Amino acid sequence: MSSSLATPIPDAALDELIHRLAPVMPELEILVNWPVLAQILSLKALEDAVIVAHNYQVPLITSGVADFVGDSLSMARFAAASKARTIVVCGVHFMAETVKLLCPGQRVLLPNRAARCSLADSINADYVRALKAAYPGLPVVAYVNTPAAVKAEADICCTSANAVEVARSLAVPRIIMVPDRHLAGYVERETGIEVVSSFGECEVHAKFTAAEISEFRRERRATVLAHPECSEDVQRCADFVGSTSGMIHYLREKRPRQVLLLTECSMADNISLDLPDIEFLRPCNLCSYMKSITIFGIARALRDGCHEIEVAPEIAIRARRAVRRMLDV
Repeated sequence: MSSSLATPIPDAALDELIHRLAPVMPELEILVNWPVLAQILSLKALEDAVIVAHNYQVPLITSGVADFVGDSLSMARFAAASKARTIVVCGVHFMAETVKLLCPGQRVLLPNRAARCSLADSINADYVRALKAAYPGLPVVAYVNTPAAVKAEADICCTSANAVEVARSLAVPRIIMVPDRHLAGYVERETGIEVVSSFGECEVHAKFTAAEISEFRRERRATVLAHPECSEDVQRCADFVGSTSGMIHYLREKRPRQVLLLTECSMADNISLDLPDIEFLRPCNLCSYMKSITIFGIARALRDGCHEIEVAPEIAIRARRAVRRMLDV
């Protein structure tokens, strides 16, 4: 691993970043962090690397160093098409594993090994095998928010963006879907397919309550967008339920004046940079795992090649099949 830097980053790049992030970040904060950002940009060129970032990452990452920003499905699609030697995943562990499944010949780095996921940690392969034994013959849909070992037990994977489409593609009246019980309920209501699920939930989205949403609707007349990982009563209070990419599409098309975005906080900051006419209200909830990814961790990963993601071959073969089947839907 080389310790030198590639060609210097022009001052114009700093000026552009200051201008872009002005609505959400003080100029001084950008200037303080610029040496690290510049190092990352140089190391990317030196190491033939691309950085993919989830919508929940902070603007300093999404606008400062990322080559692609999106939800877990679009991140996976971008990574699968990438020819870069190294892919740095600014997200949580299951996202980096998914990228490695799709890019087995490339080096995949996660800037912080502690970037876990409460939902992914709620399920394991033994539990899925027990469900399959209890409901023989039912196809298993594994939410992408799962470890590779769980994906290996599934017939197909899904994300919140395509869960309904994936379920319908199976053309059966009953399925197993793990681990998020709220997403499973959403799919069941949208499709009429009976869904057997586990009891997992996302600690970020599960915090939202229907009572607080009703108050905002009454007092502020805000448009409410909810992620399908929110509880059923929250989803029923919302004007729109969908994935992060679905939310962005809705906002671009409808352009509501005030919005209550029921998902991770950084999502609103990132959208507001492109849609400044929309006022995003709080509350929102922070994901401590997503926030464990920092520009310092990204620089260290690129510089030292640390936190490389590997998936055992016997698991990868089966898990890759489920992920690729999802991408083919």
